[in-house]
Amino acid sequence: MNRAFNRKKDKSWMHTPDALAKHYIPYNAKFLGNTEVDQPKGTEIVKEAVRKLKFQRHIKKSEGQKTQKVELQISIYGVKILDPKTKDVQYNCQLHRISFCADDKTDKRIFTFICKDSESNKHLCYVFDSEKCAEEVTLTIGQAFDLAYKKFLESGGKDVETRKQIGTLQKRIQELETENSGLKKQLWELEEQLMIAPVPPAGSISLKPPMSTDVFDMVPFSAVTPLVPIPASNGTPPPPTTTSPPDMSKDLFGAEPFDPFTCGQADFPADIQSRLDEMQRQRWRGSKWD
Repeated sequence: MNRAFNRKKDKSWMHTPDALAKHYIPYNAKFLGNTEVDQPKGTEIVKEAVRKLKFQRHIKKSEGQKTQKVELQISIYGVKILDPKTKDVQYNCQLHRISFCADDKTDKRIFTFICKDSESNKHLCYVFDSEKCAEEVTLTIGQAFDLAYKKFLESGGKDVETRKQIGTLQKRIQELETENSGLKKQLWELEEQLMIAPVPPAGSISLKPPMSTDVFDMVPFSAVTPLVPIPASNGTPPPPTTTSPPDMSKDLFGAEPFDPFTCGQADFPADIQSRLDEMQRQRWRGSKWD
């Protein structure tokens, strides 16, 4: 890494080696964003990226948007950019991909670093605003590089390949977690659909076929349908049903049979009664000659 800061030979590092090798050093800052640059290093390249992102921040402020706050976690493996509340990792800049790091000498609040993106292979300049620790963050990243380089020499270069494999596995884990979230969402939608669909209550399923109905949605009446006796609740059979012969003095509808010749004179008007009398006499004469 080409360092834009100078460290005196007699000046010791700010943190212990174990703090960066086994853990990480956290810093809070405001994230202005990142932008693509043409070169992996250079002071002028960084200055142009800072001017561009500062201009974009002024536009966002005029629209009422606030500058995003982030947490930086610096270790010998890289620089992680997280949401300070949820701790979700927004960017994971591996140390071997960072090619330049500097703090702005004209603006003590600004510090930057250039990192090569693992997917697009483009060089991106990340710009941050910190009122108190801009230079300290830059020095901490430099110390992480110093320790990582020593570890690289001790391991004979194997440690870099191990970190690359770890980075690939971490990326695959994130992809699987995203896929798992999508499957959980689909499962939840299917459960919602099953809950909306009507389900018959337990014990209400009947194997008996439904009785056919007429055009008025009524069960047709059958006069010859036998009545089936229902057993009593105490287990004893019901008394035998007695069937009486049909009453011949009534018609099918239970009414008295009508005979016009047996009706009294007061039942009909005079003209109708005279005709009935005439028909009765003719009937009598015919039966006499027979």
